[in-house]
Amino acid sequence: MASILDEYEDSLSRSAVLQPGCPSVGIPHSGYVNAQLEKEVPIFTKQRIDFTPSERITSLVVSCNQLCMSLGKDTLLRIDLGKANEPNHVELGRKEDAKVHKMFLDHTGSHLLIALSSTEVLYVNRNGQKVRPLARWKGQLVESVGWNKALGTESSTGPILVGTAQGQIFEAELSASEGGLFGPAPDLYFRPLYVLNEEGGPAPVCSLEAERGPDGRGFVIATTRQRLFQFIGRAAEGAEAQGFSGLFAAFADHPPPFREFPSSLGYSELAFYTPKLRSAPRAFAWMMGDGVLYGALDCGRPDSLLSEERVWEYPEGVGPGASPPLAIVLTQFHFLLLLADRVEAVCTLTGQVVLRDHFLEKFGSLKHMVKDSSTGHLWAYTERAVFRYHVQREARDVWRTYLDMNRFDLAKEYCRERPDCLDTVLAREADFCFRQRRYLESARCYALTQSYFEEIALKFLEARQEEALAEFLQRKLAGLKPAERTQATLLTTWLTELYLSRLGALQGDPEALNLYRETRERFRSFLSSPRHKEWLFASRASIHELLASHGDTEHMVYFAVIMQDYERVVAYHCQHEAYEEALAVLARHRDPQLFYKFSPILIRHIPRQLVDAWIELGSRLDARQLIPALVNYSQGGEAQQVSQAIRYMEFCVNVLGETEQAIHNYLLSLYARGQPASLLAYLEQAGASPHRVHYDLKYALRLCAEHGHHRACVHVYKVLELYEEAVDLALQVDVDLAKQCADLPEDDEELRKKLWLKIARHVVQEEEDVQTAMACLASCPLLKIEDVLPFFPDFVTIDHFKEAICSSLKAYNHHIQELQREMEEATASAQRIRRDLQELRGRYGTVEPQDKCATCDFPLLNRPFYLFLCGHMFHADCLLQAVRPGLPAYKQARLEELQRKLGAAPAPTKGSARAKEAEGGAATAGPSREQLKADLDELVAAECVYCGELMIRSIDRPFIDPQRYEEEHLSWL
Repeated sequence: MASILDEYEDSLSRSAVLQPGCPSVGIPHSGYVNAQLEKEVPIFTKQRIDFTPSERITSLVVSCNQLCMSLGKDTLLRIDLGKANEPNHVELGRKEDAKVHKMFLDHTGSHLLIALSSTEVLYVNRNGQKVRPLARWKGQLVESVGWNKALGTESSTGPILVGTAQGQIFEAELSASEGGLFGPAPDLYFRPLYVLNEEGGPAPVCSLEAERGPDGRGFVIATTRQRLFQFIGRAAEGAEAQGFSGLFAAFADHPPPFREFPSSLGYSELAFYTPKLRSAPRAFAWMMGDGVLYGALDCGRPDSLLSEERVWEYPEGVGPGASPPLAIVLTQFHFLLLLADRVEAVCTLTGQVVLRDHFLEKFGSLKHMVKDSSTGHLWAYTERAVFRYHVQREARDVWRTYLDMNRFDLAKEYCRERPDCLDTVLAREADFCFRQRRYLESARCYALTQSYFEEIALKFLEARQEEALAEFLQRKLAGLKPAERTQATLLTTWLTELYLSRLGALQGDPEALNLYRETRERFRSFLSSPRHKEWLFASRASIHELLASHGDTEHMVYFAVIMQDYERVVAYHCQHEAYEEALAVLARHRDPQLFYKFSPILIRHIPRQLVDAWIELGSRLDARQLIPALVNYSQGGEAQQVSQAIRYMEFCVNVLGETEQAIHNYLLSLYARGQPASLLAYLEQAGASPHRVHYDLKYALRLCAEHGHHRACVHVYKVLELYEEAVDLALQVDVDLAKQCADLPEDDEELRKKLWLKIARHVVQEEEDVQTAMACLASCPLLKIEDVLPFFPDFVTIDHFKEAICSSLKAYNHHIQELQREMEEATASAQRIRRDLQELRGRYGTVEPQDKCATCDFPLLNRPFYLFLCGHMFHADCLLQAVRPGLPAYKQARLEELQRKLGAAPAPTKGSARAKEAEGGAATAGPSREQLKADLDELVAAECVYCGELMIRSIDRPFIDPQRYEEEHLSWL
């Protein structure tokens, strides 16, 4: 703060400023550029109010943006600073020589007390023009007033304290209500409470401040010329609980605690600092003979309201023997002393003068200085002028002061929104902790600064503080951005190396066992930290190489698990022949790709456990990916190897319902090699439809043939519908099996007969069993005795075939009789048809002149027409149009062709021989006109268009053609 004074001690009286103390260039080790782009606004800026009083100013008070000043001895000027162009003058009405001694304005700006030198007190309310004397107060020279901030309102002050020049403290209450001529007085009561004494007796009460704590306790601070008294206590219960009588009654028998100083100015003044948004004051400053007692206010302390007290001596040239201070005001970090010719601001943190603002002699000597707590503005006045100080961003450079005091927490608090200054504080704190050998704290602070990374790292290396260096690196790593991958790789690799070196040095030392465990836990915490996971994952290859180079297999596996690099973990277990641990990792994380990769290794050592794991995963595994492992494993051909492979394949087929051909083919091959008994059962279960089986039929046939499983081959032949091959092969195994195969082609009697002949030939020629041959003849109704006789040898007697031959002859005889009966029925049916045709030729219909066409509703006899037996009648052209849409495409084409030919044929002429000759010649060249008309009638008039099949077939046709629907729809609108 001294540099601030040196920089601005030549400030002009018209504008006193306190400039901020930040340097104009950045700190070399900082990453910030702190150049001032524009001039900073001063902290204290003085402004003279454009006001020339009509008389000399004798007193001035400001509160809640309300300014009141007394002019001369009989004028009161009130100004609402929000409406400065509307001043209000009030005449006090004093005729004698009484002068204004002091004025007091409450915190709401509503209640004004004017103490006169004649021991009278006047009361003026902000909302009234009337000056009201306080009769109960007469005879007391008021020196101070303690307003009630908790209960005071615009209409009432609530209980307040009044200090007099005789040392007495009174309790009073004022009301703004005006009841007319005989209404109540404004002073509701005025009663004494206490007398303040010094060594010589009662002393004037220079200042009074009353506060109420959050716990309900009351606090009163009163000052005399040399003493500061504290009244602390809880108000008594009852009607007067809101007043102060109970608080002072507790000190009737003994004096309250006080602070006393030997020197005296003849007066003293107390100032409080209250933040804008808080009701309780936070600091105090007491101006007295020995200097300024400054400290904090703590309402929570039981015995004293004051804390952190210290006395700041007056600056040089200020004091009782030189230029005594006239008034004091307190801001957040400064107190300002008013002297006769200047204002001096002193920093409450350092005691240094930061502002010395001289006033020109033409304004006269300064009288007093007050503060408006609601706005923070400071007001000073002489008899002829009024000045206002603006306080702006007072805390901007406080961080430097706290930094010089090594109070780093407070320094960081006051520069939190200024990164460049915060970086400076952190760097200083880090250096301080480093010098104090608090290396871990230093590392944490360094990590938050923009200091050169290499410089800080070398400092810790030179001090042999690997633990602090690791802390610094971890903090730096946590603050990296996603794009800084290179830095992240460097830091994670370096940290890993530091931890591994530390663990390697501690390992094996029994005295450092606890330290080794702590270091190991910190290393594992680093590896598993969620904040570092992204960077560790990006650098996992480098970290694995470091772990391998140090031979730390334990942490290699630990890190691989954290990174979910289970492939490396499983590979590690397999390399060390810990196959069950490897399978446990696979089963726990259920990664199909890892199963595919490591199954060929694991199945050679723990086949049963591995297959159990496969089955547990079920459909999550693709069985096709596991076939190579099973093939390599089952090549040995041992029963256990094949059985495990079959167990998993059966699970896939029977439980999972796999339909992949590769799986079914492999299961077939396993059955063929290891379990022939299950082969035929599997084939039969798969079914006999070639489109529903899931194995390759040709592969199955070749496989069964190679291993000599004939029954299985016969089944495959049956599925392939190769019945002849199936019967040929079945005859080598079992005749009954061949019979079953021979009956399969049910729709092809010729083939069935051929297959049964094969069986009969085999039975007769190979087995020479006549009885079996006859049984075959009885089993197949397609075979006759004459089909089987050629297979028998010549020496066989007819006795063996007697019954068969007789049965055959009887069958032939019965067949002949059936044919005769059918011929008779056919002859009778033909005669009935001829009779019906004769009857049809004689049928006719009658057409009346009034009959109309069923389609167009016009008279029927106007044009050629058709008459149907059902009674419907149509014009020829109407019938043609009705029938055409319902005809198939080829019939429509035929109809057009007949119409074309009929139109081209010559019309016949009756009784003309030449016409007959022409007709005969046309007949030789093509169909006659009569033939064309007959063909046309057959197409068009074969049946009634309304009663025939054409109408039935058109039942699903819409009434309106879809292509004309829109047109028809619009026509109806």
